[in-house]
Amino acid sequence: MTNRPEPISKDERKGRIAWLRAAMQAAGADAVLLGSTTSLAYFTGLVWHQSERLVGALITADSLTYIAPAFEVSKIETLDRLDGDIAAWDEHEDPAALTAKLLGQGRTLALDDALPFAIYSALVRQLAPERLVDGGPMISSLRAVKSPAEIALMQYAMDATLEVHKRVHALIEPGIRASEVVRFIDETHRALSGSGSTFAICSFGAATSLPHGVDDDQTYAEGDIILVDTGTIVGGYQSDMTRTYVKAEPSAEFSRIWMIEREAQQAVFDAAKPGVAAETLDDAARRVIAAHGLGPDYRLPGLPHRAGHGLGMDIHEAPFIVRGNAAPLLPGMCFSNEPMIVVPEKFGVRLEDIIHMGEDGPVWFTTPGKGPTEPFA
Repeated sequence: MTNRPEPISKDERKGRIAWLRAAMQAAGADAVLLGSTTSLAYFTGLVWHQSERLVGALITADSLTYIAPAFEVSKIETLDRLDGDIAAWDEHEDPAALTAKLLGQGRTLALDDALPFAIYSALVRQLAPERLVDGGPMISSLRAVKSPAEIALMQYAMDATLEVHKRVHALIEPGIRASEVVRFIDETHRALSGSGSTFAICSFGAATSLPHGVDDDQTYAEGDIILVDTGTIVGGYQSDMTRTYVKAEPSAEFSRIWMIEREAQQAVFDAAKPGVAAETLDDAARRVIAAHGLGPDYRLPGLPHRAGHGLGMDIHEAPFIVRGNAAPLLPGMCFSNEPMIVVPEKFGVRLEDIIHMGEDGPVWFTTPGKGPTEPFA
């Protein structure tokens, strides 16, 4: 693959922090504490694996301070990140106490909602609970709206995953094991995009009725229904795509359910208008499914889970396409469209493509499949 997009620039990250500071002020928070999460990478560019030791960043109205174990400072100094002071703590010291000292007396701290509970518990011992507030809503509302640079990285990742799916379709023949397919998916992702699979599910036959597959290493037999769900990561941004199909003459029942699934998927797309509530899209899928005598609600045969989830630096993030989510869809939001239909103990059909919201309506990252034996447009 060529024309790989540029990574997110430091100027864009500075703009994100400016928006975060405005959100902090509106929420009445004096600072935000980011942990070793994708939000730390989103705002500062620093990528760090989460452990029991606090590595993060404290953002106030006029400062950015990294908090880290003293023995890791030399490594952090080598990593790509926005400029900022580094406040170090030694192994016998409490990083929560250091955070409280940096925050200052009487000030309110908003917490990254992906921080471990152990860090929250340590902070409660240093700060009155009323001084700790949930920073999740302000963070997710900023992250949910993607910039053109983010969308370009996601499109590149989606293009790689689409090509992987096409090669998997050609690869699968009687006798191949699911583990061989999963290994091939990872190797092909690496060859195409430079990153392996962030996840890969390959299911055959009745196992396709389990949304996240089985742990057993299945073997494909001619005529089996095939479900493949996978994604990769490019520049910190995820892809996600599912195809369900057969490589033989499909049964009348499978063909019927496949076409209902595709109709429900299209109904989600058609309902995705700027300003509408996210739950409206879930409702649209369920109306189609119920009109064909399936469901209703979460009953099986039917749709047992939400119709989609947001996608970005995390494989599941806001906005969630689910009943009860009244948050409006905004230009720049990206989410999956996957109203899976499950026929218990027989098969399941999940067609998953990702949408990004344009100014005038929804746009596919990848074009949906054509039919039960033609998984690609």
